[in-house]
Amino acid sequence: MDLATIIGIVLAMGGILGGQVLEGGHMGSIMQFTAAVIVFGGTFGAVMIGTPMEDLKTGMKLLKWVFSNPKGDDPEKVIKELIEAAQIARKESILALEKRLGTFSNPYMQTIFRFVIDGVDPNTIKDIFESEIYLEEEHNTAGAKVWEAAAGYAPTIGIIGAVLGLIHVMENLADTSKLGSGIAVAFVATIYGVGSANIFFMPFAKKIIRKIKLQAAMKEMILTGAIGIVSGMNPFIIEEKLRAYIHTDKKGEGGAE
Repeated sequence: MDLATIIGIVLAMGGILGGQVLEGGHMGSIMQFTAAVIVFGGTFGAVMIGTPMEDLKTGMKLLKWVFSNPKGDDPEKVIKELIEAAQIARKESILALEKRLGTFSNPYMQTIFRFVIDGVDPNTIKDIFESEIYLEEEHNTAGAKVWEAAAGYAPTIGIIGAVLGLIHVMENLADTSKLGSGIAVAFVATIYGVGSANIFFMPFAKKIIRKIKLQAAMKEMILTGAIGIVSGMNPFIIEEKLRAYIHTDKKGEGGAE
């Protein structure tokens, strides 16, 4: 579970709703079903119009990354497993790694090491998996941008909702009983649009994109280790090459976290 997401949502919503209560307002005054229908229906409709269905499906699947981390995302553990695999391959043989396939914490390690065990040429492994990593990153990033698009549309749809509410008010100036509800929809629609964009949609997009980059870096690190093992590289040299990914990321230049 990604605790930062949970804590962030609680703080953001708590701050806004708590401020509403402290100002003497009522929770019910910002609970407007009509405004929600206008903003969220309009926003997701606009996203669907401007986004291919494949990207929509990917974006929905990646939503879970906002609240949890991809399997096998601990770089220290992965490096340890790669070094152990390098030592086994050096002392025994690459074929000896077959019995360890099921013990790798990262599923991508299992995929690459099947090629390693089969004796595939290092350059071939590099060509295959570098292309795969790049294309997967591009595919996932396109899916993450679904939430970025929602963040762009929501405030504008909120303004549309506000205008609709004011039109309703103007149409019923003679009926004072309808003025309050119309004005409420107008302002609440704006809150829903701006709030959802800045508390949910844009932060979701940013976190997903960051995790996509971290996952790509993790896979590049695994590929580097696998190629080093196939090439017969010394385990100590492999470890230095792998740890460069962690050190680079800490400097803010990319790599696994």
